[in-house]
Amino acid sequence: MSGFNKVVNSYDEAMAGLEDGMTVIAGGFGLCGIPENLIAQVKKMGTKDLTIVSNNCGVDGFGLGVLLEDRQVKKMVSSYVGENALFMQQLLAGELEVELTPQGTLAEKMRAGGAGIPAFYTATGYGTPVAEGKDVREFNGRNYILEESITGDFAIVKGWKADKFGNVIYRHTAQNFNPMAATAGKITVVEVEEIVEPGELDPAHIHTPGIYVDRLIVGTFEKRIEQRTVRT
Repeated sequence: MSGFNKVVNSYDEAMAGLEDGMTVIAGGFGLCGIPENLIAQVKKMGTKDLTIVSNNCGVDGFGLGVLLEDRQVKKMVSSYVGENALFMQQLLAGELEVELTPQGTLAEKMRAGGAGIPAFYTATGYGTPVAEGKDVREFNGRNYILEESITGDFAIVKGWKADKFGNVIYRHTAQNFNPMAATAGKITVVEVEEIVEPGELDPAHIHTPGIYVDRLIVGTFEKRIEQRTVRT
């Protein structure tokens, strides 16, 4: 049974093997469901020239935004980047390469990559700059563009609860991009709020089967709110 145990005891062990120039796929949406401690570990390691694939790049000083502070990110593949002043500065200064991708296309790029599908056709982006340089085909009278799938050297994921075999459950909207990201990494690292013994989770409730998970760690989370608005 021990050979199936995915649990590691430190964040150093969780991200061991991450090297300069690698591609990291990160789950999360805004600051919801982000693997905040794994991101902090990448910051601590100082790994450079990374390509980061995630819906957005956190905010200034939190989430993936902390990796911009020491210019650890070479390229960002994202859908939305409007909450981060440092991101904007580096982009406009030519210090950061950015590949903007429609949100649904980005999710499907991860899912297809994890399923071993190298590319797919989608109507999203046809007739816009997104389609420039991409193959166009017509199906049933509608034009579609060819999008290549995404895989990464590492996938970093935030779950709610998991068993020691790496079977993961996400909680509510914190599921977002995490299940797709989890399938698309050569090494998938999941941090969760609670780890239980095998058999304690209802098999019908599992979102990510343990076969996709290489390393599992339990952490504590700040769960910062991206834009907190309260009544005056």
